[in-house]
Amino acid sequence: MRSYPTGPAGRAAAALAAALAVAVPLFAGAGPAAADDGRPDRDFTIEDPRITESSGLAASRAHPGVYWTHNDSDDGPYVYAVDSRTGKTLATITMRGVGEPRDVEGISIGPDGDLYVGDIGDNLDGTWDHVWIYRFPEPKTLRDATVTAVQYDVTYADGARNAEALMVHPKTGRAYIASKNEDGGGLYEGPAKLTTGSANVFRRVGEVPWVTDGAFSPDGTRLVLRSYFSAREYAFEDGRLGEDRSVAAPFQRQAESVTYTADGSALMFGSEGARSEVVRVETEGGGSGGGREQGKPSGSGSEGDEAGGEEEDGKGGAGLGAAIVVGVAVLWFALRRKRGQG
Repeated sequence: MRSYPTGPAGRAAAALAAALAVAVPLFAGAGPAAADDGRPDRDFTIEDPRITESSGLAASRAHPGVYWTHNDSDDGPYVYAVDSRTGKTLATITMRGVGEPRDVEGISIGPDGDLYVGDIGDNLDGTWDHVWIYRFPEPKTLRDATVTAVQYDVTYADGARNAEALMVHPKTGRAYIASKNEDGGGLYEGPAKLTTGSANVFRRVGEVPWVTDGAFSPDGTRLVLRSYFSAREYAFEDGRLGEDRSVAAPFQRQAESVTYTADGSALMFGSEGARSEVVRVETEGGGSGGGREQGKPSGSGSEGDEAGGEEEDGKGGAGLGAAIVVGVAVLWFALRRKRGQG
C-alpha cells in the first residue's frame, strides 16, 4: 500500500507522486497494451477488474509467460495468475489456513517451486510486533482453486518496521526482506529454513534505499530493488550485496512491483491501479557495471517511458520532461507553503 514520509516532506512527496500520476499518462501516451504478437513476457496490461492494487510480481517457473500477482490490502487471501500474452487472469488461488491477510506486499518463487507471499506491510512503521509469510506449491494446472498454505511468523532482530519487498533466493531458498524507510531501509536475511511454531527472526545484513519491491535473477547472482522513481541492480554473493548500478526503470503511476523474466533476459516492472501496466526492460550483462545505467524498455517499442531514456522523434523525452516539470513545480509550491506557514 502507498505510504509516504510524515511531515512536510511526506506531503510534498505525495503531491509529487500525484502530479506524476496525472502527467505521465498525458504526456507519455496511453502506455503499453496487451501484446498483439502472441509472444510472452512482453509489455502487457492487467485486464482483471479485481486487480486494482498489484503490489508484487513473480514470473512462473511452471507456466511460461505467466506472472503471479496480488492486491495489497483489503482483498482477502487471493493470488492471481496473469497471462502476459493477453493480460487475462488464468487462475485465482485462494489461500486456506492463513487467517485474514493485513497488507500483502510481495511475492516470490523459491527453488522448490513454492510460491511465497509476503504479508509484510506496516504503514505505521512498527504497529505490528510480527508479520507473516505464506507458502504453497505453484499449481501444476492453471485453474481457480483453494490451496492450504503454510503460515510463518516473522519478526525483525532490531524491531518492527514497514516492508514491501520479499525475495526468496532461487538457489539457497533463503528468504530476504527489504524494509521501506524515507531515510533508507535495510536488507534483512531470514533463517536458513523457515519454521512454524515460533517466530522466524530476520537480521539486517545490508543497507538499501527506499524500496517498494525486489527480485533475484534466476541464477541468484543479481538482486534488483525498485522504488517509486528508480531502480538499482546489485551483485549478490554469499548472502551479501555487492557492486550496484542504475536500471532504466519506467515511470509509472504507482511503481510497486518488479521481477525478472523466467530466463533472466529482462525485468518486468508493474504498477498499482485499475488496468495497470507491466513494462519489460531488457537486462544487460551479468549484474556488475560500476554504476552504469543499464537496460531499456522493450515490448511495444517505445523508449519514451524509460527513466532517462531517449526517443528518436523526441516525443518521449518531451513528455517525460513535462511530467518532471509539473512534479517539481508541485514540490516547490508545497515546500514554499510550508515555509510560509512556519
